[in-house]
Amino acid sequence: MENTLGLEIIEVVEQAAIASARWMGKGEKNIADQVAVEAMRERMNKIYMRGRIVIGEGERDDAPMLYIGEEVGICTREDAKEYCNPDELLEIDIAVDPCEGTNLVAYGQNGSMAVLAISEKGGLFAAPDFYMKKLAAPAAAKGKVDIRKSATENLKILSECLNRSVEELVVVVMDRPRHKELIQEIRQAGARVRLISDGDVSAAICCAFAGTNIHALMGVGAAPEGVISAAAMRCLGGHFQGQLIYDPADVNTPESSNWNREANIARLKEMGVDDPDRIYNDDELASGETVLFAACGITPGTLMEGVRFFSGGARTQSLVISNQSKTARFVDTIHLLDGQSKSLQLR
Repeated sequence: MENTLGLEIIEVVEQAAIASARWMGKGEKNIADQVAVEAMRERMNKIYMRGRIVIGEGERDDAPMLYIGEEVGICTREDAKEYCNPDELLEIDIAVDPCEGTNLVAYGQNGSMAVLAISEKGGLFAAPDFYMKKLAAPAAAKGKVDIRKSATENLKILSECLNRSVEELVVVVMDRPRHKELIQEIRQAGARVRLISDGDVSAAICCAFAGTNIHALMGVGAAPEGVISAAAMRCLGGHFQGQLIYDPADVNTPESSNWNREANIARLKEMGVDDPDRIYNDDELASGETVLFAACGITPGTLMEGVRFFSGGARTQSLVISNQSKTARFVDTIHLLDGQSKSLQLR
C-alpha cells in the first residue's frame, strides 16, 4: 500500500491545501473548507483504488462531498471492470479532514492543514461525530501517562520520562470554557499552557517530534480528528489515548444542548460500541496492519510551512508518515500551476 499510494496521497493533501490557501484571510471559512473538499475528492478519484470514507465531512459539517460512506477512487466507477483487476484491487478505509482549522484559514492564523489517514479495509475506527477526551505525549512516555490519571499526575510522569522539570513542559489545550479547570490544574502543577483556538491534530503530532516545544495535548476535542491523530501517533510511536464523550454535560457547548445522552449511548451500541466509556489506545483507533498519514500545511505551523504562492505557481510542504517503513518524510514541492518554467524563480 505504501509503495502504491505514498506519493499519491501526498498529492491529495497538497491539492486540498492549495485550493484552501487561496481563501486564506478572507473570512470565509465555509468556502475555504468547500474548495479543499472538492480538490481532495477530485484527486482521490484519480487513484487506482477502491476507497471508502469512514471519517469525512459527515454530519457536523453537512458537506455534499466526502461524506461518511462515500466511495472514492478509479475502481468505484460504474465502468470499473475496464480499469481494475480484482486480484490487484486495493480496498482501503480513509479518514479525511480537508481543512483542519477552517477558522485559522479564514482569519489568516497559523496551524491549519489538510490531513488524511488511510489503512486497509476495517483498519480505522469509524468514530461518530461526538467529542473525545484526548491525551497525546512523546514516545518516551508511551504507556506510562494515562488518560485516567489527573493532569498533575501525568505531568509528573512526563517530567520523569523526559528528564526535565515540570516547569519546562508545555501542554497544548483547546481554548474552550470546558477546559477552565484543566488549565488551572496544569498551571498550578507548574507546567506552561499553550492555548489554541482550533487544530488539535497538529498539536497531537507535535508531541512526537523533538524540538517542537510541545510535550502533551490534553482536553476534549472532536472525535473524528482524534482518530486521524491516533493514526499518525501510531506510526510515530507516540502516546495517544481517546475516550468518547457522549454526555452533553461533559462538553458544555451550544451545539451539545441538542444532544441526548441516552440517544447517543444507543447510537454507539448500534455501531458495536457496547462500552461507551471505553478508553481507546492509538493501535485500537488505527488498528490496520498498514497505516499511512499525510498532511500539508495550509497556513504556517510548527511542523510545516503553509502554501506560498508566487508568479505562476505555488510551493507546499507536506508530511507523510508510515508505520510500515517507520518513516516520517517531509516533502517540499513546487507546483507549476501555469506550466511555465519562470515560476521556478521563487520569492
